[in-house]
Amino acid sequence: MAEWLQKKIQRIHRTIGNLINRIPRTTTIRFFVLLIAYTAVFGISRWLAFGLKWNFQVPPSVEYVMEWGWVYELPLRLALLGLFGQFGGLLSYFSIPDLKRVIAATTIGSAILLLIWYLPTSATTIKAIPRSVLLLDWILSTNGIILVRLALRMIREYYRPEQLDFPRHGKRVVVIGAGDVGASLVREFLARRGMGFQPVAFLDDDPNKKNCRVHGIPVYGKPEQLKELKDRLNVQTVVFAIPSAPAKRLRELIQLCNQLGLEHYIVPSVDQLTTGQVRISQIRPVEIEDLLGREEVRLDDEQIAKLLQGKVVMVTGAGGSIGSELCRQIVSKAPRSLLLVERSEYLLFQITEELRQRGFGGLIVPLIGDVLDKVRMEEIFRRYQPDHVFHGAAHKHVPMMEYQPGEAIKNNVFGTVCVADLAAKYNVDRFVLISTDKAINPTSVMGATKRLAEIYVQSLFYQNPKGTKFMAVRFGNVLGSSGSVVTIFRKQIAKGGPVTVTHPEMRRYFMTIPEAVGLVLQSATQGKGGEIFVLEMGKPVKIMDLAHQMIELSGYRPNIDIEIKIIGPRPGEKLFEELCYDHEKHQPTAHPKIMRFTGEPRNYKEVWKFLYEELEPAVRNGTSQNLKELLRKFIPEYTPSQLNHLVSS
Repeated sequence: MAEWLQKKIQRIHRTIGNLINRIPRTTTIRFFVLLIAYTAVFGISRWLAFGLKWNFQVPPSVEYVMEWGWVYELPLRLALLGLFGQFGGLLSYFSIPDLKRVIAATTIGSAILLLIWYLPTSATTIKAIPRSVLLLDWILSTNGIILVRLALRMIREYYRPEQLDFPRHGKRVVVIGAGDVGASLVREFLARRGMGFQPVAFLDDDPNKKNCRVHGIPVYGKPEQLKELKDRLNVQTVVFAIPSAPAKRLRELIQLCNQLGLEHYIVPSVDQLTTGQVRISQIRPVEIEDLLGREEVRLDDEQIAKLLQGKVVMVTGAGGSIGSELCRQIVSKAPRSLLLVERSEYLLFQITEELRQRGFGGLIVPLIGDVLDKVRMEEIFRRYQPDHVFHGAAHKHVPMMEYQPGEAIKNNVFGTVCVADLAAKYNVDRFVLISTDKAINPTSVMGATKRLAEIYVQSLFYQNPKGTKFMAVRFGNVLGSSGSVVTIFRKQIAKGGPVTVTHPEMRRYFMTIPEAVGLVLQSATQGKGGEIFVLEMGKPVKIMDLAHQMIELSGYRPNIDIEIKIIGPRPGEKLFEELCYDHEKHQPTAHPKIMRFTGEPRNYKEVWKFLYEELEPAVRNGTSQNLKELLRKFIPEYTPSQLNHLVSS
């Protein structure tokens, strides 16, 4: 019987909603609905004001004024509401700005009537109205208009078409953080029931918020009370609405949720919220990026926009992790056009479709091309005449390149040489090489080839300091890039383990991809040519700690549910990464997260001779061991890893 009644109520609710949503939403209908509603409010308010003054026994001498005085008063009040835009708004929207306009319109109307009352030549009908009635009329009419607008909004929200097929109650949610972000999130949950969340409580570390209510939802106290509230309120989900919370505190709360078996989500980052990239309601699972405790990086967006706006910008390796993010950030700065150069058709299609869907289709030029194809690259430079080039195309996987150094040399060195030479030939303003901290005292082929690429572009600049401004930007591991340790750990955890760590003391610097790319663009604005910029990466993270945190974040226990296995360092890996060479001179920049290094450049002719008289022939005919020895000959700080099984590349 109860189930039948519930279905009957839901059917009635859906029928009413469909009827309301079928009402024509034309401007004319909306105008007449509001005109009738406002007229009714002013008429009832006037009647109540007179009735309250005389205890609803209005003297006969005043009845005439009460009945006919509103003939001139009503047009005045309606005209003021129209002047303040209260006939043009959608019925279902009423916010703080609308509230202010309603109060202004009714207050000005009452003030005009009061002013007329004080004039010596005032009409007798005005003089016959006591001032207390004018005051009561103002209070009642103002509140009446506000109530009408709120009622229209509530009805429309309650019967939104997208919510009619959803149950009235969703997952019972505790929101941790009763500040502005938490309040906005709960307002979204309450207004958009289709999201499937029903907020039942707030928890907050601020003791002053305890026992308060936010949008009608109580604040119970500190997040540790989640233990007692879980069963008491039948809590199913936790949402962290504390985007600026310290990583340590967030880790503690996630461990608590895991212990209680509660699913948990987090609101978007402060950066995403303030830039409007996402809505606050777009909650997502907590990621390892949220737990690393990196400080927020602030960029000079105006300076970056000034560099890129109206320019033709070229990105090589546009489909890769860094290249695609470069494209996302560059295209938002209104370049004249953005050239996406990528040899993988699949990756190029992905980033092209993403940018087109975001409305940038008219700015982008997708170009299939390999940076080793000199004919194709020259065709692109000649046809499009880029102003700035960001060179991200490279082989970057350390162990893989150890076994085939010839491929690393071709792509990372000669690919850079090809694009850099064309940049100089076609008078590109700035050429930015995306480098790596593995180029410092390299122990891997990948690091050595990146160092050689740095040496070449630096020598090319000093060959012609008045031409293209060549520079390089070094940074460490980026979270979420293909082949990064975080991506590998995620896959291993998804399979049930083991999670493989190469060494218990292995440490790495980490950045998010958007953060790294933002600083690359910031570096480009500061470069004068010949520099190597190094991004301040914060504190190095112990890979063993990272493995523990990622396992716990997935709801498992390290070495109980998921095994952590030490497998030994891979070929070419270091235990610790470095940021600069001893002989490089450190200079500050205008940005606190960017350091500028300038070392003694190598002679261009010497570099060119080594590349084309020794290295290039060896790539065609030599063995892996020969290539490593050649790299070490030109880069003395390179210490090749010893491999038992080397294969010719």
